[in-house]
Amino acid sequence: MGTHASDVFDLFMILQTDYKLLALYQNSGTAGLNNYLEAWLLLSINEFDSICTQSLVYDTETQTFSETLTNENKMMLCQIMVKYWLLKNVQDILQMNLNIQDHDFKTFSQSENLSAKQKMYAAKREEVSQLLNDYAYKHNNWVNWESQIYRS
Repeated sequence: MGTHASDVFDLFMILQTDYKLLALYQNSGTAGLNNYLEAWLLLSINEFDSICTQSLVYDTETQTFSETLTNENKMMLCQIMVKYWLLKNVQDILQMNLNIQDHDFKTFSQSENLSAKQKMYAAKREEVSQLLNDYAYKHNNWVNWESQIYRS
């Protein structure tokens, strides 16, 4: 039996702090949290699948992979999940609404908050891109390149 998605989700939860996800876990348990996080996992699988050294065939019903993933591959998936989690936070429309109370403070505070989130997302996107490049270089078949065979 392959790796269960909860192994990746546990690593993901360590890399970020989101009180909404903690509340979801407390109210719905592991099953509710896993179902919510699965969308980010599927996006991560799609992004990582082309260069991954293992099969990322994933069964949504059992929430398991067909293979037992290495720690390196689990870490790559959870790092990409964090990128998509940040994107969701940047695009959270409720954070962009202006409140009537204390107009000057709220407007400044919300715009600074959005700007900080955008910078954080951009930094994470760059970090994930570099991780994917490093992974691809590390696991590339350089023997073919020496023979000038550039496609596998």
